Amino acid sequence: MAGRGAGPDFVESLARGLDVLACFDADHPSMSLSEVAAAAGLARPTARRLLLTLAELGFVRSSGGAYQLTPKVLTLGMAYVGALGLWDIARPHLEALVARTGESSSMAQLDGSDIVYVARVSVPKLIALRVEIGTRFPAVQTSQGKVLLAGLSADELAETLDQPSRAGLPPYIGRSAEQLREELTEIRARGWALADEELAPGVRSVAAPVRDGTGTIRAAMNVTVHAAETTTEQLLKDHLPLLLRTAGDVSAEWARWQSRPHVEVDQPSRGSTPA
Repeated sequence: MAGRGAGPDFVESLARGLDVLACFDADHPSMSLSEVAAAAGLARPTARRLLLTLAELGFVRSSGGAYQLTPKVLTLGMAYVGALGLWDIARPHLEALVARTGESSSMAQLDGSDIVYVARVSVPKLIALRVEIGTRFPAVQTSQGKVLLAGLSADELAETLDQPSRAGLPPYIGRSAEQLREELTEIRARGWALADEELAPGVRSVAAPVRDGTGTIRAAMNVTVHAAETTTEQLLKDHLPLLLRTAGDVSAEWARWQSRPHVEVDQPSRGSTPA
């Protein structure tokens, strides 16, 4: 992982520390020093120094010779979401949507050719996928990803799809590039996207865009159902109208939040005397 920096200002030690944090996931919640070193492509002494530094900062802990992440790592991602003001706005709307549909709902944003989940309200149902804040999936296989890809220009779309997925799933061969472009054109026109067991068997979802104050699509919100319980027709007839209304409400509220009056006041330096 390390060693990909080319610019004169690239800080290799910082990159390696982030590589170490990225080694941990749902399949590897606890790792030994050797496992971390191998996963991050680092020498054991380097991995050890980085782990000890991260432990001092509170991002990892050691127990019985193994290392685990601590909840403090959530601050790294939530700082981003919180800076947007999006989570505080979306949460009550997501909760109300889930209460009405009885199905899980999430919000995701585009990161390269993947989507990353930034908000989620779930219900206890057996679905083949485990989804948490920070979960990453290939955008082309998800309803949220299709909505986000449909919001890109032709040049942005080509550049995005050229980037390899970092979700760790096998390459998706469900459609050709031309078929994908045609589907995205249709999604752009109608304002929503469907993913019918494209990501995993039994997982069916519909998604709608969330826009900022300029009308730009910045996130996507979905409703996910179990294919054995809910047909495509039911999903589109019963849940899609509620989802579209909710996504519209979140977009409108976010636009109002972004346009709020905001002034930064310079504070007098310590020891100075106000004029």
